[in-house]
Amino acid sequence: MRMENIMYGEVKMAKEGPQTIESKEKEKIDIKDIENVRLSKKITINNYLEFEKNRDKEKIAKFLKERFTERYISPIKNSKQKSGFAIMALSCLMIEALESFRKGWETTDKKSRKAFRSFFEYASDNNLKLGIFHKIADDFYRGVRCGLLHQAETTNGWRIMRKGVLFDESSKTINANKFLEGIEEYLDFYCQELKKSDWNDKIWKNLRNKMKAIIRNCKRGDK
Repeated sequence: MRMENIMYGEVKMAKEGPQTIESKEKEKIDIKDIENVRLSKKITINNYLEFEKNRDKEKIAKFLKERFTERYISPIKNSKQKSGFAIMALSCLMIEALESFRKGWETTDKKSRKAFRSFFEYASDNNLKLGIFHKIADDFYRGVRCGLLHQAETTNGWRIMRKGVLFDESSKTINANKFLEGIEEYLDFYCQELKKSDWNDKIWKNLRNKMKAIIRNCKRGDK
């Protein structure tokens, strides 16, 4: 099997001692044997590190959008057989992954609830569609995210459809198609914020910290 054709997901990191984002920025990663591993269909680890070396914000933002679109959005939009539950399940995965980039988290282990709170809060603060869930983030987390992950169904009275308004509060019904549109809007907004921000701003330090963790995860562990 050719290494460059393997696409690695984010796996749980080993526990480490306290370390700041700034100190991790200086960390060097040995990429021997993994430089051609693909982080997206077009971008390898070597490509990404070259972008980072050149501080190429445009190319990194483009890569990030492609990575999320390929993994979470296109498989849903290009499917001939639509499923509201599949849409919401992938959307919940994307929310945690996206927030780990925005927050600079190596993993969302024991941070999942926090990820959903911050996701919807950020959407609300920036007048994005999914901000409508800001005040009920915990209920969404329990009934939708945890329900789908642990029970393969929503709980606590939540409903999923593929028609109607984005969210009907009286019946706790989500229009999965419109929710996916909201996810795309959020991703676009985040990528635009990256392009507009200074390389040394927190938004970029957090992204680079997450990318270091992803690259480390591509290395094989001890047998």
